Amino acid sequence: MARRSPLPPPPPPVGIRTWPDRDALLRDRAVVLGELVRTHIGPEPLGVLLVWAGLGAVGWGLVGSALLAFEEGSDPFGVTLGVALAVVGICCLVPSAVFIALGVARDRRVRRLMDAWGGLEPDPEGDLRLRAPRASTVWLVLSFLLCAVGLFVCVSVPATARPGEDTYGKVALWMGLGLIAWLTGLIGLVKAFTHRRWVLRTVRR
Repeated sequence: MARRSPLPPPPPPVGIRTWPDRDALLRDRAVVLGELVRTHIGPEPLGVLLVWAGLGAVGWGLVGSALLAFEEGSDPFGVTLGVALAVVGICCLVPSAVFIALGVARDRRVRRLMDAWGGLEPDPEGDLRLRAPRASTVWLVLSFLLCAVGLFVCVSVPATARPGEDTYGKVALWMGLGLIAWLTGLIGLVKAFTHRRWVLRTVRR
């Protein structure tokens, strides 16, 4: 994974601002807000979120396979295979959860910076490009689909499980995958809706 670029600083306090005129302020504001919008709702953060969510799904799939291996038998080979799958799965799950949590925290900092720079000075015409309707629509649609699929799996799998045919490990495997999809979609929906709310509050005609 490529290292993310550092976030821009917040605007300086009123007493130490050095912009010579309003046009210079608006130019710097436009550059910073353009970068912040791309950081918040551009294609790169979407790809990063999906990669880490995919790694988490792989990790949980391995953990679920380990549970199935433990349920199918207690022979040494099955136990060894289950332990190996569980270890590899946890090694995938932990960094996935950590980096997704770090991404959520970074998003909060980005939104605070967007509020600070957006409230610096109104620029109705220049701010129109910050709406990013295509990017926000992609985030919204994809996140809604992930939430819908994840919620359906989490509800339907335990509801249709048959005693004696579907094991606890199988149910846990599918419910875990559904939960990962639902949480990933929920993060995306929050980003899409918060961007839309920021646009309505900041980008004025």
